[in-house]
Amino acid sequence: MNDQNLLEDQPIAWTPTPDVIERAQLTKFMRQVGVSTWDELYAYSINDVEKFTEEVIKFLDIKFDPPYEKLLDTSDGIEFPNWLNRAGLNITEMCLDRWLDDEWNDQPAIIWEGEAGNTHVLSYSFLADNVAILAGTLRDIGIGKGDAVGIHLPMIPETILSLLAINRVGAIAVPVFSGYGVEAIASRMQAVKAKALLTCEGFDRRGKFFDMLSIAADAVSRTESITDVLVTRRAVSKQQHFDQIEGAQGPFRFVQFQEELEKKFPTVKVRQFGVTHNMIDLLGADELGPEKTFAEDPLIILYTSGTTGKPKGIAHTHASFPIKAAQDMAFGTDVGKGTRISWYTDIGWMMGPWLIYGALINGATICIYDGAPDYPQPDCMWEFCAKHKVEILGISPTLIRALSNCGDDLPKKHDLSSLRAFASTGEPWNPAPWWWLFEKVGNSKLPIINYSGGTEISGGILMGNPLLPIKPCSFPAPCPGMDVDILDEDGNPVEAGKVGELVIKQPWIGMARGFWQEKQRYLDTYWRRFKDIWVHGDFAMRDKDGHWFILGRSDDTLKVAGKRVGPAEVESLLVAHPHVTEAAVIGVPDEVKGTAMVAFCVLSDSSPQRRGDAEAETRPVGSVCDPLEAELKALVAKDMGKPLAPSKIHFVSALPKTRNAKVMRRVIRSAYLGEDPGDLSALEDPNAVEEIKKAK
Repeated sequence: MNDQNLLEDQPIAWTPTPDVIERAQLTKFMRQVGVSTWDELYAYSINDVEKFTEEVIKFLDIKFDPPYEKLLDTSDGIEFPNWLNRAGLNITEMCLDRWLDDEWNDQPAIIWEGEAGNTHVLSYSFLADNVAILAGTLRDIGIGKGDAVGIHLPMIPETILSLLAINRVGAIAVPVFSGYGVEAIASRMQAVKAKALLTCEGFDRRGKFFDMLSIAADAVSRTESITDVLVTRRAVSKQQHFDQIEGAQGPFRFVQFQEELEKKFPTVKVRQFGVTHNMIDLLGADELGPEKTFAEDPLIILYTSGTTGKPKGIAHTHASFPIKAAQDMAFGTDVGKGTRISWYTDIGWMMGPWLIYGALINGATICIYDGAPDYPQPDCMWEFCAKHKVEILGISPTLIRALSNCGDDLPKKHDLSSLRAFASTGEPWNPAPWWWLFEKVGNSKLPIINYSGGTEISGGILMGNPLLPIKPCSFPAPCPGMDVDILDEDGNPVEAGKVGELVIKQPWIGMARGFWQEKQRYLDTYWRRFKDIWVHGDFAMRDKDGHWFILGRSDDTLKVAGKRVGPAEVESLLVAHPHVTEAAVIGVPDEVKGTAMVAFCVLSDSSPQRRGDAEAETRPVGSVCDPLEAELKALVAKDMGKPLAPSKIHFVSALPKTRNAKVMRRVIRSAYLGEDPGDLSALEDPNAVEEIKKAK
């Protein structure tokens, strides 16, 4: 594969100051374990993973009753380690109960704002009370240990209540994206044999109402195992449906609409739930307290987006996902007690549960913006951060590409002095939007903590942190405790500047406990390439300075004219052009080259085609006489060589992406070649596939 000059040549953009290092949670942990440098810490973390994990548990103050008999047991093989044997742990106690006996009782656990501008704050004690109410309701309808319960909600306070209440009674939460269609929800609920579904009337996006209730009703009608549905009202403006409650803590009470619900759900029992200030409801609620569960009891099943085929149900336990999430949040994004962290996400993406568990275990405040990030005005994300004094802001490169097109002046209209760091995950960066965020929003002073891992990891493999200098688009190091390497096709470590498979060589506490009821598929996906080594499926590289780069999925790698090429390399060059906002590159059969590259580009509003220039309208877009196509081909050829320029470039209105912004190259290739694109349930806009089918 070609050298990654575009990335390697980037300079150090940010270096931590002494005060940043001194206040860092990671510095506190280093003092706890008796090391003084990052290199010493990382070596300590992988030389004895068991001891390191024990110290992480101590740092996070996770309590077990009864205590564990053995921290790590790999007698069943490294693929299925047994952590915290026989330890008693219901993780909701570490999220809520432990904060109720000190001064943190009345500190904000959740700050929520909707698209209409209505804002609600829930303290830790208020959140705990409402989780108790909902847990009592779940017990009343027969939900208990080991039962699967679906969560089909936007990012509202009830979403957090639902996740914690399901876990509190020992049940297994199964979140799905709030924008999923009927089949996507039904297939996941059927796979886990869900007994109940928590859903919502709907939500507003860009001023329009999205009807979740009708979709949920159709999905439930296709899921025989569901016997109960709990519904909350939508979160809208103060004038619609709700009576605003005095005081800062409670979001709303809903009006009764039981008759409507019974019509929509004629075959199941249906009731309402929601945040309430009525403490009478607490009488008898959750009277047994949290269900007694073990650390390795199932907690949550998270479905991947299906970018490489059939979605996978990733099984996690009370000890796996939450502890890894809290560790990464503390060490990588420097979240501690009282930190205000926001991540633009959804409960159906792993970053939704990651945000909830990680923040609450650390005693932080979850800041949620539930709306389109550029509506009703393009600077509402920056306004939200200023209004609620957000300290850590989590975004995706796709979001920043979109916001950067709205103007450099918008972030400067708001007081963003509370921000200490940005964090980013979901896909690889390219330099232009990275620099825009760093310079125009962060004034070249705030780190961008790049974060890459996955649902199966419970967080990160690679991640920045407050102690290490940062290069654009890079990761300065692996996460502590992750024994990471880059291997060639034969399983040998590659040298600096070369590309290979990203792998993990030792178990970690957050690793998936397999795919739900698909043991063999789990083993085939991650463990069959090299003996006792997890192969994650990402191509990666380290530069001469030791900085790491993710170059895209190894499944997407192309071999053109005998040379291996990562799509991200070409895509970064294409989106560097001022008229291109997004790009995806695929390989198609070619008689001469073996594989030819075809690119799909989404154009900016400033491009001639988008502006509707008369000259542009007279030319077929993407034809051989289209000057923009020729210009883009020449741009790639100049940097990578003429044989590696795309054979064809198509201009489309949108790329097929999941709702967490991953470009589905598998779908693009299949649609373009007229093949079955497979599972499309995770797509944000199915119409994007139809447009690609017509491209030739």
